[in-house]
Amino acid sequence: MQTVMCGVPERSVIGPLLYVQYTAELSEVIERHELNVHQYADDSQLYLSVLSDDESVAVERLDACLVDVKAWLTASRLRLNPTKTQVLWLSRQDNSWPR
Repeated sequence: MQTVMCGVPERSVIGPLLYVQYTAELSEVIERHELNVHQYADDSQLYLSVLSDDESVAVERLDACLVDVKAWLTASRLRLNPTKTQVLWLSRQDNSWPR
């Protein structure tokens, strides 16, 4: 049996539950910026939808959110992995959306 002085042993049954509790505040940080978040295990996806006229506002909101997320992660002794961080930008030529 492995002795653990702090943290949770890898692949433990309680590990995922403790991680979710430990990072629950992260979604609040993201939602303060009016962004949506989808979390699965230790991955988080931030997303938002805006009209093409509001592209610069979207970039500013995402940037401000990431600054706060990084600060929260640092305070929580976690790190953002820049090699796994990606941005996906989808757009349409016009602002017409199916109704």
